[in-house]
Amino acid sequence: MDRADRHHLPLSKSSRQRSNEWIFRDVPSDITIEVPGGTFALHKFPLVSRSGRLRKLIADYRDSDKSKIELPNLPGGAETFELAAKFCYGNNFEITPANVAQLCCISDYLEMTEGYSKDSLGSRAEEYLDSVVCKNLEMCVEVLKQCEALLPLADELKIVGRCIDAIASKTCTEQIASSFSRLEYSSSGRLNLCRPVKCEGDWWIEDLSALRVDLYQRVISAMKCRGVRPESIGASLINYAEKELTKKASLWNASGQSRPDVIAGSGSHERIVVETIVSLLPVEKLVVPLSFLFGLLRSAILLDCSVASRLDLERRIGSQLDMATLDDILIPSFRHAGDTLFDVDTVHRILINFSQQDDSEEELENVSVFESDSPQSPSQGALFKVSKLVDNYLVEIAPDANLKLNKFLVIAEALPEHARTVHDGLYRAIDVYLKAHQALSDAEKRKLCKLIDFQKLSQEAGAHAAQNERLPLQSIVQVLYFEQLRLRNALGCSFPEEEPKPMFHSWRVNSGALSASMSPKDNYASLRRENRELKLELARMRMRLNDLEKDHVCMKRNMQKSGSRKFMSSFSKKLGKLSFFGHTSSRGSSSPTPSRQSQITDSKVTDRTY
Repeated sequence: MDRADRHHLPLSKSSRQRSNEWIFRDVPSDITIEVPGGTFALHKFPLVSRSGRLRKLIADYRDSDKSKIELPNLPGGAETFELAAKFCYGNNFEITPANVAQLCCISDYLEMTEGYSKDSLGSRAEEYLDSVVCKNLEMCVEVLKQCEALLPLADELKIVGRCIDAIASKTCTEQIASSFSRLEYSSSGRLNLCRPVKCEGDWWIEDLSALRVDLYQRVISAMKCRGVRPESIGASLINYAEKELTKKASLWNASGQSRPDVIAGSGSHERIVVETIVSLLPVEKLVVPLSFLFGLLRSAILLDCSVASRLDLERRIGSQLDMATLDDILIPSFRHAGDTLFDVDTVHRILINFSQQDDSEEELENVSVFESDSPQSPSQGALFKVSKLVDNYLVEIAPDANLKLNKFLVIAEALPEHARTVHDGLYRAIDVYLKAHQALSDAEKRKLCKLIDFQKLSQEAGAHAAQNERLPLQSIVQVLYFEQLRLRNALGCSFPEEEPKPMFHSWRVNSGALSASMSPKDNYASLRRENRELKLELARMRMRLNDLEKDHVCMKRNMQKSGSRKFMSSFSKKLGKLSFFGHTSSRGSSSPTPSRQSQITDSKVTDRTY
């Protein structure tokens, strides 16, 4: 027989060759035992003296000519039975973490217990398990890996439970010892706890990642019950997910789209892993990175995990959405070919969770009015961050041709009105949407533009909106009106309140300029003309204010250099330079005062636009 044939011998023949080394060679065999993976030619006497099960089976075949016993359900297979047979023949072998679980199971199956012989195989294996394995975390993990093929018998014999309890107890004890080692005395004599190094003492994280997902779940649950730090639990979950979900990249094709055929065929294991990790996440916030939660959510959507798992992830993400980035919430739409490019519904549910969580926190905390309304309060600061995030998200999804108006609106309206202090981002998103969806009706455009508070636009955004032909005409008129108010307020604030304000000719508005009989285009042109005049007048006022500031500096210098008599003389001269505050032109005398004319104009514009 050549070397190639020798490597392809059936397992039964190779088993007999191994057994010839330790069985009685001078006594012919009288019983054949067939087990999964091999056949053994043995002797009845050594077997019946150690195994109760084999004793019963051999006794049943005593009256028949049958000399072969089949054990199809033998745990551990041929290798483990060979060890048990060696024990029956009195041969020595080493019990290790790699075979102790199999020996415990086969001794129970073959009834190799103290009831049939003293110092049985079962008692030796149990003693090794309790006195050696359960004292060492790495050995416990190794035994659990061996138990994966021995369930449910290994569970019934409490092998799994003892190893899990030992792992949980060992990790908790090590963390407590690590905490004590970080206690240091300060200069005042007080004990201080130093900040722990990241994942210090958590060397077991890599070991646990080798376990099957069901056993890993039981180990982590036991560790949480024992009080292991949530940060360590989170680090272990991240490490396990990275190892078990490495094949998730194959679920996308080269273009980045989902592949439902691959998902249906090979995603069952990944689906179980994701659902298990979600169920094991600690309840504490900031234990795992927000990007990890978003990664789990993407995987849960792609793998079609349970609704409970996805909702749990959305709730967790919503509670800390203020720390998310734009790339985090740009979740692709995996399953529907004719749907939007991004999963808008999921983001909407996350925003609802954020808003509800914010409201509930305000009710529970019962903070004062100043704390809850001030921009510096944590909840208000989170709202500001999320509002900017939502506006940027709307800008990204707005060009999508499949994005319906109602979906755009629900995202924009998900946050309360006070969340946005400036509406520039929202205006930009709406402008992009109008540009990409030019088939919208006038009613839909007006509905969309109602989201914008034009008073909260910056000067640059207001100037852009005033010339934006994509906006409805009513919105443009509102923009121009508020721009006028802003300029007038700026001019009004340029003078002290106790001094009379000058009357400028450019403030005079024709009483019929904004009458109801005029067309909207004429009103629009009139408002733009007034807007330009007001800007010019504002520039003149700034130049005059610069002159006044220079005179004020000169007055201060004269006060320091001259005495009181010289100061009064100089002061009277300077008052002469300020006489233009009481000056009115002949053109201005024939028209109403600026404040009166402004009130008339404002009331008319308000009646026309609202």
